Amino acid sequence: MQIDKEVDARGLNCPLPILKAKKALSEMVSGQVLKVVATDGGSIRDFQAFAKQTGNELVEQQTAGEEFIHIMRRR
Repeated sequence: MQIDKEVDARGLNCPLPILKAKKALSEMVSGQVLKVVATDGGSIRDFQAFAKQTGNELVEQQTAGEEFIHIMRRR
């Protein structure tokens, strides 16, 4: 999968990973893919809720050690 933009939200707690993702998505065009890397355990459910609220597609979520990776497609 091609990643168009990546946001490093490591070390940031809620709601900062979501705010950074929202800003990045606003700078992207429809269909582009955003990758967010966070260390906040709550980010899994935060990104699920964010996707539902905004209509952006949550393509994938992964846990890699202490990191949580969220892949979103801009609506």
